[in-house]
Amino acid sequence: MIQITNIKKSFGEKVILENISAVLETGKCNLVIGTSGSGKTVLTKCMVGLFTPDEGEILYNGTNMLQMNEDERKQLRQQIGMLFQGSALFDSMTVEQNVMFPLDMFTKWNYQQKKQRVNEVLDRVNLKDANKKYPAEISGGMKKRVGIARAIVLNPKYLFCDEPNSGLDPQTSLLIDKLIKEITTDYQITTIVVTHDMNSVMEIGDHIVYLHQGKKQWEGTNKDIIFSKDQLLNNFIFASEFLQDAKQMRMIEAEASKKE
Repeated sequence: MIQITNIKKSFGEKVILENISAVLETGKCNLVIGTSGSGKTVLTKCMVGLFTPDEGEILYNGTNMLQMNEDERKQLRQQIGMLFQGSALFDSMTVEQNVMFPLDMFTKWNYQQKKQRVNEVLDRVNLKDANKKYPAEISGGMKKRVGIARAIVLNPKYLFCDEPNSGLDPQTSLLIDKLIKEITTDYQITTIVVTHDMNSVMEIGDHIVYLHQGKKQWEGTNKDIIFSKDQLLNNFIFASEFLQDAKQMRMIEAEASKKE
């Protein structure tokens, strides 16, 4: 579990985050959504230690990250997996070498131990025979799955995903969402997903934090969001025709269940 309390972050005189609090639960997909410039990227960078908040607390299972010494922060970083927006694979390395990279950095395992672990996570993301391929030889969806494999190779307690469906077609996006959800549940990871993809919001949004101009505007689940009366949230969420239809369908279902 990650608990953030009264987080404030400014750059010069510009306030980016103001009084943000939330509890991000283990075993759930916690989504941070908002328009560009709403502060969601800055918030996640504060949570992983890339930025230091001006005020507030960031608790990892009850321990304040901001009060950790360098050794404690290093141990915490080893418990955090990162899935970057562009996958961030090394083009000169094979799939196997990319996934093995964190093991080379943070473990003293021998090659056979590392290869066994790499094979385990590649199998988990359905890339069993892709070890010797290079990033240029695989599709965008496969690159995302390699990125997920690398993110979980150290058995992290926390998984941060930055726009995991960026650049993917709708069908592949659904597969990536399903994979993130399965891994979160199966491994009981605290997963934080920064996304603009409203399909992801509806599919895997166990817990959603909506930011607007640096403030927490709304918080709830993908079921709550359908019936939200927050106009700013509705303007953001229901911009697509698909979600307008989804909202209408959910409301019809809710009315029907009341009559039964």
